[in-house]
Amino acid sequence: MHVPLVPVAALVAVVAAVRSLWSPCGLSMLSTITPVSERSRRHRYAVTASWFVLGAVVGGATLGVGAAALAGVVHLLGLSGGARAGLAVAGALVAIASDIRLFGFRLPRRARQVDETWLGTYRPWFYGAGFGWQIGTGLATYVMTAGVYLTILLAALTGQPLAAFALCVLFGATRGLTVLVGAGATTPARLRRIHQRLDQLEPASRAVAVGAEGVAGAACAAALWGAPAALVVAAVGAAGVAQVLRGGGSVRLQRPLAGRPAEVAATPR
Repeated sequence: MHVPLVPVAALVAVVAAVRSLWSPCGLSMLSTITPVSERSRRHRYAVTASWFVLGAVVGGATLGVGAAALAGVVHLLGLSGGARAGLAVAGALVAIASDIRLFGFRLPRRARQVDETWLGTYRPWFYGAGFGWQIGTGLATYVMTAGVYLTILLAALTGQPLAAFALCVLFGATRGLTVLVGAGATTPARLRRIHQRLDQLEPASRAVAVGAEGVAGAACAAALWGAPAALVVAAVGAAGVAQVLRGGGSVRLQRPLAGRPAEVAATPR
């Protein structure tokens, strides 16, 4: 039985990393590491952003070490393809339930942000790489989607330590590259427009995350039980996407000031 764990894990990893841009920490980075903010500190945006991306890659690699260890355990246990596919489907369904807040259920979101005092204390290479590393690990700051946990699970279920490591590096690199969304913020007005646009796209970003979880679950269900089971799981994912787009259980993120963390208010849209 061929279970497409690596490609579906890559899909979930990329989508989860992009979704993480809407965390208070991610939005703070888009106010903190921008051309206008770095210029005000007499630093070069390109240099700081490069260190941030590098730090995020290392953060992803740090997460990858743990995922590789778990993949090694899965390999040693000799779990069959069916068992691994079943666990993947279960994980995808749990992730969907968490992201749509089904009956109030939600996996831990790790409500922590980076330390903004670093900006006035350390050199740009240090705070850039340090912030990037924390964000790249996926678990050190706000977890905005259960797709982060699903990425780790799917990576471990591959039973291939190198693949698990690479998947987490992909997550970290993608999350680091999201800082480049603010590359056009050369003036305060442009920075405000970027955040306004992100506010508008927040529901869509969560819907895409739920959709990716549904695709992952459906792909594994197809390998395990065939097309009918895949359609059932896909229908669950589609229902979750519809729920998100209707505004169920979403949170509104206040735009952060430059160098200051955002706050989360749990108010329905």
